[in-house]
Order: sequence, then C-alpha cells, then structure tokens
Amino acid sequence: MARILGVDIPRNKIMRIAIRSLYGVGPKIADEVLGKAGIELERNSNDVSEEEAQKIRQILENDYTVEGDLRREVGLNIKRLKDLSCYRGIRHRRGLPVRGQRTSTNARTRKGKAVAIAGKKSVKSLK
Repeated sequence: MARILGVDIPRNKIMRIAIRSLYGVGPKIADEVLGKAGIELERNSNDVSEEEAQKIRQILENDYTVEGDLRREVGLNIKRLKDLSCYRGIRHRRGLPVRGQRTSTNARTRKGKAVAIAGKKSVKSLK
C-alpha cells in the first residue's frame, strides 16, 4: 500500500480514483499529477511501485497545495474572517450557512439537529 503525504492510498482501486483520497486532490489535479508522473490513469493502485509513489509525492509537494498545508490555509482564512467580524466571519462563528442559503427551513447540516421548543403545542389550550 502506497503512503503519500501521510495518507494511505486505498487498495485495489483505479489510480485516478485512489489518489483523490488526498485532501485537495480532485479529478482534474489527479489526472494532471498522474500524467506528469507518467502513470496510466486506469492502473490499479496495488500495482504502483515505490519509485512511482515517490514521483507522485514529489510532484504534489512541489506543484500543489494539498493535505496539511491546505487545511492550515483554509483554517487561517476562516480565522481571519472571524477576527475581522465581517458578515461571513459572524456566520462562521454562529455555525450558520455562509453563502446566502435560506435558514428558516433546511440548513440542518450547519445548524445541527432540530431542537423542540417546550410548550409550543399548549398555546391552543390557553384560549
């Protein structure tokens, strides 16, 4: 099993899919990296030799921001927005959607599980 940038590449998968398990590597970057390294896109990840894994590692380190560096960069960008107290920073701080989505319904991914309001049904009994 190849280990690239501290991440184990999945076994028995096509190489252009397996390399996407790295944070920051999508379809386009995966194809570019494998092309530069001279590895067939449809090759199985079990068949990759150590020299080829080293080539991939070298290309990713030199040409792309991936894994730890990218996570750190994204985290610092969000922290900067929070420190500025701009609209987007406030939305991040409160755990609400940042990009203009509606929140009266939906938005459960960001807001978390719905919390029932106590005594809401008993309003009719007061009349």
